[in-house]
Amino acid sequence: MNKRKIINDPVYGFITISSDLLFDLVEHPYFQRLRRIKQLGLADVVYPGALHTRFHHALGAMHLMSLAFKSLQEKGHLIWEPELEAAQAAILLHDLGHGPFSHVLESVLMPGVAHESVTLVMMKDLNRQMDGRLDMAIQMFEGTYPRKFFHQMISSQLDMDRMDYLKRDSFYTGVIEGSIGADRLIKMLDLSGDTLVMEEKGLLSIENFLHARRLMYWQVYLHKTLLSAQAMLTQLLHRARVLSQNGAELFATPDFSRFLKNTFSLADFQTQADLLASFSGLDDNDVWASVKGWTTHADPVVSTLSKMLLDRNLFKIAFMDSPPDETVLEPLRHQLEESGISQEQMPYFLITGETTNWAYEKEQDPIQVKMKDGSLRDIADASDIPTIDALTKIVRKYYVCWGKNVSLRG
Repeated sequence: MNKRKIINDPVYGFITISSDLLFDLVEHPYFQRLRRIKQLGLADVVYPGALHTRFHHALGAMHLMSLAFKSLQEKGHLIWEPELEAAQAAILLHDLGHGPFSHVLESVLMPGVAHESVTLVMMKDLNRQMDGRLDMAIQMFEGTYPRKFFHQMISSQLDMDRMDYLKRDSFYTGVIEGSIGADRLIKMLDLSGDTLVMEEKGLLSIENFLHARRLMYWQVYLHKTLLSAQAMLTQLLHRARVLSQNGAELFATPDFSRFLKNTFSLADFQTQADLLASFSGLDDNDVWASVKGWTTHADPVVSTLSKMLLDRNLFKIAFMDSPPDETVLEPLRHQLEESGISQEQMPYFLITGETTNWAYEKEQDPIQVKMKDGSLRDIADASDIPTIDALTKIVRKYYVCWGKNVSLRG
């Protein structure tokens, strides 16, 4: 069977699956599941075109990884073909551990279990199924491979994950300010010893990349309407879990029902093979099917939130510079009480939270620029544009979200 395949991608054109191993990974049910998990969760409530999936994104990141290493090879850096294949495999699988709606429901369905940890468990299970063919890819993913730049290509501020999702999310949302020149960025990558660096002539490209990331966070990932929808879905799932764990019957697929009724630890994922099978059966469709079924549930919180989400009748949301105090919350609480919402129901209809935007994490993960004299400088020091240093500051905003149009009175 010919396992060298070409996929037509709307962002990059033709993407090549260049080896038997990569083909086998793409064909595996663990990876095919990513077709059923949207990359941006509920973002289509704001940007109707944001319907692309983590399957698209993973293939795009693999494609960029291939281009990046070919560029480094052209600059005389020795990268063996098995290393190139392993790096492509690692980035291809880097999102396996995402559950339905990704980050939004991670803390609800699997409290205390990070998706990266589940990804690693799934990669190790794939490695067992494939007789150790992913040993090197797992080392690169974990950061234990001796040549550390491979891990940087998978997880850093200049990794192929970020390069693809910024370009892809910009394309599908239509937010052109977030578009980046991934091709030029990749051409400007270089190595200094075992460290991934950027050539000095790529300074402007990095600056554009960081600014695009900041804009995409405020305009897409942290858009206030999206935050409202996410808060509603999160509270709905919290309520469903409370009811399920107290013995109430809620319509749900078998795999989804298992996660509603139980709380699992990372150790459970590592030791219970059937749990991994249940998780790999979960996708966005399980949640939406359940939400549709819950619109007629006897519990007014579950039925009201389900109907509102399906009809895009979203909570009102307001941003503020400091955490909302009682002068803000008390009038809203009174308004909701007038609408028939009890004290026990209040947390599901009055939600507070905060968001942060940190475009450049200088202290944790600096971007090194290789100057013409061979020395390395941090991007914030190498750039003569003062806004780069400003991007290192954490911008924090607080919000309050409430069911302004809700009425639970009979």
